[in-house]
Amino acid sequence: MFGKGKERINLAVFVSGRGSNLQAIIDAVEAGKIDALISFVLSDVENSYALERARRHKIDTIFIDPKKYPQREDYERAVLEFLKIRPVDLICLAGFMRLLTPLFIKEFPGKIMNIHPALLPSFSGLRAQKKALVHGVKFSGCTVHFVDEGVDTGPIIIQGAVPVLEDDTPDSLAARVFAQECEAYPEAIRLFAEGRLEIDGRCVRIRKTASS
Repeated sequence: MFGKGKERINLAVFVSGRGSNLQAIIDAVEAGKIDALISFVLSDVENSYALERARRHKIDTIFIDPKKYPQREDYERAVLEFLKIRPVDLICLAGFMRLLTPLFIKEFPGKIMNIHPALLPSFSGLRAQKKALVHGVKFSGCTVHFVDEGVDTGPIIIQGAVPVLEDDTPDSLAARVFAQECEAYPEAIRLFAEGRLEIDGRCVRIRKTASS
């Protein structure tokens, strides 16, 4: 069982791009839908618009430049050093375009979430909407999952589905999927914050109430 139940949790959001999912999380926190504080937003891209979004909401930001570190693990050690002074209860990947290595993941078991724009386990990785259209699926959507050492292979927390239309393009499908993302990601974080998520092998059990 994860989360703190009745205690407010501290979130860190890792970003690389526009920060659209970050904005959905910020909006949910500010609306009181999630009992959490966004402790900081971290980016591996200095001019990421997501950092500007965070600053507009007076959220602390940090840029750690991957160009300074020859290996992925070196970069992650730098992030881990920062996390020693800014501890968090949950890390949310929101368009963070770096694959985390086992070095980092083992430090936060069951405490890293990601959102993917497809109904996993189908269409992991990049260009998920294009893959869905090529395969002719009738439904697509998004998946919030805990992060493990694979690519989009971690235990599934929550999913949101949309129909695939005959005239869909990757962009039009992505727009409808994104509407589901804005609901699914905050909901998954809320369940975590309430202490209602429990990993059971490949499955995530959602308790009706927090476990004592």
